[in-house]
Amino acid sequence: MKTKWLVLTLGILVLASAAILLLVPETGEGKTASIYLEGELYSTIDLVNVKEPYTIQVGQSNTVLVEKGRIRMEQADCPDKLCIDMGWSSSPAKPIVCLPNKVLIVVGGGSDDEVDLVL
Repeated sequence: MKTKWLVLTLGILVLASAAILLLVPETGEGKTASIYLEGELYSTIDLVNVKEPYTIQVGQSNTVLVEKGRIRMEQADCPDKLCIDMGWSSSPAKPIVCLPNKVLIVVGGGSDDEVDLVL
């Protein structure tokens, strides 16, 4: 009976360890953010090599905050402020869009086998 519990406990530990290894986020090697203004590429940022947080003025009305591995819209003069409410993006599955000001931020790069979206 004790060996069954031992085998069961070891099995659970192995499964838990495997789950943790699969769920740990990647280092983000090669991860970049592309900022588009009115459909044209405005700027490309290497999110991996960011040493200190900094801001970028996009056009006349949007300010983007960049930190290591992630990016967000910090300020915009659009009426609904949905782009600010979208928060941080570090994945291609979560672009940041400001429709009134025609700004799009897309995170790309990283590993090709990274899951983009699960439905």
